[in-house]
Amino acid sequence: MALDRSNPVPNDLSAFWMPFTANRQFKKAPRMLVSADRMHYRTADGREVLDGVAGLWCCNAGHNRPKIVEAIRQQAGELDYAPAFQMGHPKAFELANRLRDMAPSAMEHVFFTNSGSEAVETALKIAIAYQRAIGQGTRTRLIGRERGYHGVNFGGISVGGIVNNRKFFGTLLNGVDHLPHTHQPALNAFSRGEPEHGANLADELERIVALHGPETVAAVIVEPVAGSTGVLIPPKGYLKRLRELTRKHGILLIFDEVITGFGRLGAPFAADYFDVMPDMITCAKGLTNGVIPMGAVLATKEIHDAFMNGPEHVIELFHGYTYSGNPIASAAGLATLETYREEGLFERAAEIAPYWEDAVHSLKGLPHVIDIRNLGLIAGVELDPIAGEPTKRAFAAFLDAYENNVMIRTTGDIIAMSPPLIIEKSHIDTLIGTVADVLKRLH
Repeated sequence: MALDRSNPVPNDLSAFWMPFTANRQFKKAPRMLVSADRMHYRTADGREVLDGVAGLWCCNAGHNRPKIVEAIRQQAGELDYAPAFQMGHPKAFELANRLRDMAPSAMEHVFFTNSGSEAVETALKIAIAYQRAIGQGTRTRLIGRERGYHGVNFGGISVGGIVNNRKFFGTLLNGVDHLPHTHQPALNAFSRGEPEHGANLADELERIVALHGPETVAAVIVEPVAGSTGVLIPPKGYLKRLRELTRKHGILLIFDEVITGFGRLGAPFAADYFDVMPDMITCAKGLTNGVIPMGAVLATKEIHDAFMNGPEHVIELFHGYTYSGNPIASAAGLATLETYREEGLFERAAEIAPYWEDAVHSLKGLPHVIDIRNLGLIAGVELDPIAGEPTKRAFAAFLDAYENNVMIRTTGDIIAMSPPLIIEKSHIDTLIGTVADVLKRLH
């Protein structure tokens, strides 16, 4: 059925099979968002809802930002689409240059995709192809991490470590192993920022490499901060140790920065924040402020140049997407990066992060709260699950918060929050105050 403009809610919800959603529950009581501006959504029933999760970790500059809206409008009227294979258009190259200038210094080349999931698949393929290109063709094994989230394509769920994302889909990719996750609540509960304990967990890579042989391992991929699993902050020194070990064994290190990229930690990338230089960075979400689908893989000169051999007329990497560097997405990306720069949003996030930390940790001691984790403008509040009914308590918190005009996100029995970088202290007070009230009402 067509949408009745006088009524913003469609009268038939059955056709749309919604992603990562309890479809039957939703369609009995739909939560419809019909517009958004800066820090708030507006619902179909006319309420303003404070966005505590930047859409889905992606609207880092907030909603309805004029420069981004106008860039999309102009580009659609100028060049709507250009083929991505054997042809180019100026804005894709301009955006790649801007990304290179913003990224850690070693990242000199950009391969565009359409999402974080595709960026991960691309990085994994590049890693294996690179090892072959330099004469290390036996290096095909990929190593991820338990509780890791790297999108939903087969490569991503294979290196990922979230059980429900994996168990329904067969045997997945061969030749994949996993590091242990870094969540140690007995040692690190209620840590502010990076936990003190757990850097030694990176040494598990030595055991895995010894088991398979270093000559078989192509790459390790981790999220610097594991977001979708419930905000797991890396222990102090963990990422540096992982970098030391991968370099020692000739293994590429990939940082999945789909969430941490573009200011979430108060720096352009987590690689900057932690001062650890990987070989590739995957990004998406904040690249276009969530407005148009787009992702990217940032790679070092060493990786890129390993492919630039042979006759010049021959394709160097047999990989890509119809919409790689799409003109409208490129225009949105340029306007997004300009918005971040003009408004100093990364620096602003760093400045307000201590206030955010104090506010989040004020929830300690409230009913059912068993841990709180934070870094930059990210926070996770872990709840004691209801016996025999995992996820139910956190989902009830999500529904209660929405009814009280605040949007949070839940994963398992963890409340995750990652607000737009434009958030004010008054918004933080409202967000955390509402969450506190919700926790007091939970059963």
